[in-house]
Amino acid sequence: MDFKSAKELLGLCHENHMAISEVMKRRECTLGETTLEQVQRRMGQVLDIMRNSALAAVENPRKSMGGLIGGEAEKLSRQRRQGKTVGGPVFSRAVMYAMGVLEVNASMGLIVAAPTAGSSGVVPGLLLALQEEYQVPDEKVIAALFNAGAIGYLAMRNATVAGAVGGCQAEIGVASAMAASASVEMMGGEPGQCLDAASTVLMNMLGLVCDPVGGLVEYPCQNRNAAGVANALAAAEISLAGIPQRIPLDEMMAAMYAVGRRLPAELRETALGGCATTPAGCQLCQGNE
Repeated sequence: MDFKSAKELLGLCHENHMAISEVMKRRECTLGETTLEQVQRRMGQVLDIMRNSALAAVENPRKSMGGLIGGEAEKLSRQRRQGKTVGGPVFSRAVMYAMGVLEVNASMGLIVAAPTAGSSGVVPGLLLALQEEYQVPDEKVIAALFNAGAIGYLAMRNATVAGAVGGCQAEIGVASAMAASASVEMMGGEPGQCLDAASTVLMNMLGLVCDPVGGLVEYPCQNRNAAGVANALAAAEISLAGIPQRIPLDEMMAAMYAVGRRLPAELRETALGGCATTPAGCQLCQGNE
């Protein structure tokens, strides 16, 4: 059940009549010499951590270590309770949870890097929002996390998930691709549609730079997790409608990697360009809000 590319993954799905999640689960068993039950239980623990981190900042706002963020998830929750959301129930929940996870991460709380700490809100944000809106059982959410893991694995193997190497397109971009693919499977899509959704996300986020204010994984990282949710939702909607992606995921990952390597060092997590060097960004870095 091992695979080195999205093309090989799709071939295994078709040959064995399996979803991406099932192929990934069996791959994990083979490599780790563990049983399906053990692998399933471990992913259940991942889901528990994701859920706790998504809810923690909503219920108990906290200031980040750098002081740049804190309380945003609670404000979004209040807006939802007042019925003032713009994007509808799934989107508003997903944004709230995604930003909440970043708040927990930046205040040294426990999160799941999916695939990185700076992009850790996208996958739980979207999947938990879909679960609550459509009453999806935990078993299907856990399966979706295996699907997301397959996309993350391919990105790590064939491209990068590091902002210092490929810019934010490699962090938020890959996280959003993981979320899009996972949500398509969770909502009944086929393996090919999952991979199309992941490719669409990378296309839409191609070239996104990594420019943390003050060098901290706080701002604009938190807002970009929310933007990642939006991209993942759009890609999933497009794919589930049967609209094909013209560029295969393997080729899109290669393009993303090539673009990332061509970004100047100032735009790859060094805080020497982009938002980090604006006058307002420099003031925030000095603590002069």
